[in-house]
Amino acid sequence: MLIQPVVLSGGSGTRLWPLSREKYPKQLLPLIGEDSLLQATIRRVDGIAGAELAAPMVVCNEEYRFVIAEQMRLMGKPGSVILEPLGRNTAPALTIAAWAALKNGADPVLLVMPADHVIMDLTAFQASVARGAALADGGAVVTFGITPDAPETGYGYIQSGAAFGDDGARRIARFVEKPNLATAQAYLDEGSYSWNSGLFMMKASVWLRALAICRPDIAQACEAAWQDGSADGTFTRVGKEAFSACPSDSIDYAVMERLAGDGGAAPQGLPVGVVIPMSAGWSDVGAWEALWNVLPKDASGNVTQGDVLMQDSSNTLALSEGRLIACVGVDDLIVVETADAVLVAHKNKTQDVKKIVDRLKQMGRQEGQTHRKVFRPWGWYDSIDHGERFQVKRIVVKPGAALSLQMHHHRAEHWIVVSGTARVTVGDKVVLLSENESTYIPLGTTHRLENPGKLELEMIEVQSGSYLGEDDIVRFEDVYGRSA
Repeated sequence: MLIQPVVLSGGSGTRLWPLSREKYPKQLLPLIGEDSLLQATIRRVDGIAGAELAAPMVVCNEEYRFVIAEQMRLMGKPGSVILEPLGRNTAPALTIAAWAALKNGADPVLLVMPADHVIMDLTAFQASVARGAALADGGAVVTFGITPDAPETGYGYIQSGAAFGDDGARRIARFVEKPNLATAQAYLDEGSYSWNSGLFMMKASVWLRALAICRPDIAQACEAAWQDGSADGTFTRVGKEAFSACPSDSIDYAVMERLAGDGGAAPQGLPVGVVIPMSAGWSDVGAWEALWNVLPKDASGNVTQGDVLMQDSSNTLALSEGRLIACVGVDDLIVVETADAVLVAHKNKTQDVKKIVDRLKQMGRQEGQTHRKVFRPWGWYDSIDHGERFQVKRIVVKPGAALSLQMHHHRAEHWIVVSGTARVTVGDKVVLLSENESTYIPLGTTHRLENPGKLELEMIEVQSGSYLGEDDIVRFEDVYGRSA
């Protein structure tokens, strides 16, 4: 049996601000261990018993494509990356992945996983997936219900119905929305309800047939977008016009809720919907309190990362990316420090962090969208200082990488090499610069920066001019296929 891992990486994770930003969301961050959540999601399928695994397939926004491809390369998983020109929720994303899985003539079982969830017990997870794969290979659509241990109001629930086979699986009786506390407690007491994990398994052809019955408008738009798509190395782009016309809907709403009921396959010819119970230390890490719950704690219930000192404090998460955090006499707090923002929140209010992000957007502030340190396909830059008509950046270029051939209408630039070797094009001249050497790029002059060496190139860039925004770039050539 061939299993195709499909990782859906479209979320923005605004409740984990300021670590998670719109243009560098939580799935790209190493919140649990050294792997990012995306890398951990891809890695956790290794070793599933009785199955052949296809190379991972990630569906994501164009904005994250180079970071995701680099993270997959670093972990030795050269899979494929399918690019959505804009977000259309999980049902269209899965549909495009299903078309991609069928392109080589196979009809694999799709293992659909959000990129931003945590699974602490890999053995239990893989055992559940192996059970689900057998049912999905037989034509069922399988989801996994997390065995609840508390009356959680932040998750949707699945009610289990009649047994399906003799391996613990049950038909899906119904899906229910996030409940209030009293209803959640009633679900917990009743015993037939589980948390909706957002994990699914089904054959690619089964999903496409079910979607064509339930949501033909989505099915037709996605098929057109796939047919109009193109390949670009690791990346597969779908047709922008057709995909933009696709309605937005989730896997649950578009198909899964219509599979609910104990009567077997629906009269319209839909497959059977099945839920498998799973107890694997699952969390969607949807807010800071959820992260505190899954991370190891000291004797006082504190979680610390980075440069943190605790004094007479308890049940607090303190995370520093640079500066010292000192907590004295506090309880049940979330304290997160980044280069450009600090969050202090009570643990029972972490769901409201999204409201701060919304306010930042309304105010036109960039802290809700980007970090001070911005990753690019060639490396990264950090805006370390700025003021009226000037900005200072620290730039690191990977070995063999090159920025685009470009020019600026409103700013001039000074480049100083800190370490490594730079090949610099300014107008019609090309020069090599070494440590402590510098050059000047006048306003309106075509230029390019390259690293021809085998070590990282580190530079300081000083910009000056009337406008210093990142959109003041006219690209003439770019090895990464970016436009101005």
